[in-house]
Amino acid sequence: MLTQNLGYPRIGSQRELKKICENYWADKTGYKNVLQVGKNIRRENWNLQKEAGIDVIPSNDFSFYDHVLDHSLTFGAIPRRYNEVILKKGNEELDLYFAMARGYQKEGLDVVAMEMTKWFDTNYHYIVPEFSKDQVFKLFSTKIIDEFYEAKQLGITTKPVLIGPVSYLLLGKEKEAGFEKIDLIKNLLPVYIDILSRLDALDAEYVQFDEPFLTLDLTEKDKKAYEYAYKEIRKAFPRLKIVLATYFEGLGNNLTLTTSLPVNILHIDLVRAEDQLTDVLAALKDDTILSLGLIDGRNIWKNDFEKSVSIINQAVEKRGLDKVWIAPSCSLIHSPVDLDNETNEKNLSAEIKQWLAYAKQKIAELSTLKKLITNESPASTLQKLEENKVAISNRKISKIIHNPAVKARVLALKEEDSERLSPFSSRKIKQQELNLPIYATTTIGSFPQTAEVRSWRAKLKNGTFTVEEYDHLIAQETEKAVKWQEEIDLDVLVHGEFERNDMVEYFGEQLDGFAFSKNGWVQSYGSRCVKPPIIFGDVSRPEPMTVKWTAYAQSLTSKYMKGMLTGPVTILQWSFVRNDQPRSETCTQIALAIRDEVCDLENAGIKIIQIDEPAIREGLPLRKAEWQNYLNWAVKAFKISASGVKDGTQIHTHMCYSEFNDIIQNIADMDADVITIETSRSQMELLDAFANFKYPNEIGPGVYDIHSPRVPKREEMIRLLKKAKTVIPSEQLWVNPDCGLKTRGWDETKKALIEMVEAAKEMRKTEKVPAADLQVN
Repeated sequence: MLTQNLGYPRIGSQRELKKICENYWADKTGYKNVLQVGKNIRRENWNLQKEAGIDVIPSNDFSFYDHVLDHSLTFGAIPRRYNEVILKKGNEELDLYFAMARGYQKEGLDVVAMEMTKWFDTNYHYIVPEFSKDQVFKLFSTKIIDEFYEAKQLGITTKPVLIGPVSYLLLGKEKEAGFEKIDLIKNLLPVYIDILSRLDALDAEYVQFDEPFLTLDLTEKDKKAYEYAYKEIRKAFPRLKIVLATYFEGLGNNLTLTTSLPVNILHIDLVRAEDQLTDVLAALKDDTILSLGLIDGRNIWKNDFEKSVSIINQAVEKRGLDKVWIAPSCSLIHSPVDLDNETNEKNLSAEIKQWLAYAKQKIAELSTLKKLITNESPASTLQKLEENKVAISNRKISKIIHNPAVKARVLALKEEDSERLSPFSSRKIKQQELNLPIYATTTIGSFPQTAEVRSWRAKLKNGTFTVEEYDHLIAQETEKAVKWQEEIDLDVLVHGEFERNDMVEYFGEQLDGFAFSKNGWVQSYGSRCVKPPIIFGDVSRPEPMTVKWTAYAQSLTSKYMKGMLTGPVTILQWSFVRNDQPRSETCTQIALAIRDEVCDLENAGIKIIQIDEPAIREGLPLRKAEWQNYLNWAVKAFKISASGVKDGTQIHTHMCYSEFNDIIQNIADMDADVITIETSRSQMELLDAFANFKYPNEIGPGVYDIHSPRVPKREEMIRLLKKAKTVIPSEQLWVNPDCGLKTRGWDETKKALIEMVEAAKEMRKTEKVPAADLQVN
């Protein structure tokens, strides 16, 4: 029985990747230094897995920004607008790569970035491949081959990891009409054959193809593409050992298709879909090895060794020891790197820490599980088993997990607790008293968090600053932000969130039932890392969380100050969630805590309150048959959080990087007065869903992409707003960026927002009504 890993975190144990990339983008370091840091991280990852005793170690799981973008570059799927970037003298391959991810605005060029969206139901974002009808694929980057060779020079023969050809195409987007992306399979496959031939020449033994779409609903054309692709690969490389990796869900009605494919090893996710094991064991061909995904690659709870051993024994009894591998459920890029870095009990108590495992610890768990089955090093292995039993038992009986008062409040909820007092048509009349213009301008909430602002928070935590000193500085920064927004004539202001570290972590730190790591960083996209809170117990709100700074900001201006909150579904989705009760129950607990905050903001005089839910689409189960159950409790949780206020209080929500067509009714059911969405990268395409549905409430389509450093021109925003106006009535439209501005610099932020405000004013001039009547009616 062998152990294999599907992928390891690429950010580095101290977030070295983030730091070097951001320095490179800021022209503070050179190209060769970036490459060296990448090489150091890969070497460290490979050696760690080798020393832990992992038999089959991955390569090409490292990426400087995104592994899907890596593949687009490898396959030469480079949109034509980047041709000038390629030709620009002095540019390296990495410059083109980053231009595709982030846009390019220098040396006379102004090129927008590629679209970005969520990787299945995770909080990881990938860069969406762009395909045309006449798409040509060719080997452009040799990264896959180079990294395999690099590991081999270190004495480690790795298993190169590729996104499978069908999944790669299905992850992409047709950029013109007249074809389906899956039709490109015959164009794409020769590049895979080319790559495999080069790996075969270097004596690669295993190659992993990630095909997560095998756990989703497939069309007949998709299924035929799978049959064609793997038949051709097997025909070209009869001796190459192919690992087919599926994850995030069970195979379901794709079981027959998957088990018929000519591969050597099939990996299945037994964390998200434990009940599929019996069916897979029955359907698998005799000569196929089954890889059991037993260790949770997406959460931080310690593996239950006794349970895993039982599952392994079930498979071994059916298949034999040599036909069973064990592995994490999916790539460990969704896990923090190393629990050993958590040395401060103020952040993470010893009691909670004993229940956790990060990526490094998960690799060790994998090795221990193998030893438990093969009876290797029996004394030390049995000791680890006993320690594991104690940790699992301690968590079940811990007194810090359960709060009877919270459970009772959930049980006492009534149907009216999730409904506003009046329907939107009546609320809208009441909200006219806000006296806002058409094309009202606002931002999504956060303003740039400079190194200086972050240093204040660090000094408060390490005791260098007193609370009074810290509050004084935050107050000054907030006052400057409010004054600047007034100067550029924004209609609805925000306080800037300078006191906040992360849109989920900030709230979790003030809620009971949450714990926090110091170094539990996980990549969200590119250099953006998040540190998800750990929901270990019942959730409640001991005291107000945002009222102090929102009310202070409101006191500085006669304009409306928007209260900024993160919604219950997003707090749930972007946390490491307890796995000992249904997620729906945990979400309802969070919703009640946010409801209390919404009511307190209203009582403090805040008339406009935004409850961000960017993760509501992300939480959808991968199979459509299971969507409605999730949407029922997710939408209800949002409505519980928002429904305690009067009709005149305007509730906003924000969603980004999601497709809405298939859940538009559910978004309408959320009944927010205003929804702001990301639309600039898609050139307002996402608005079609709202237009076709005749969405009745108000909408703020993002007019510029905040994940790119480029500053859009006013004319560009006006063009997008005119496009929006063709499908959404102008009296329903707001004007705002795609997302929060926390990660941007002040210079680009100010320039972009000034252009945005002026674009809105230009749009108001186009309305055929007197200027004095340019109010919402």
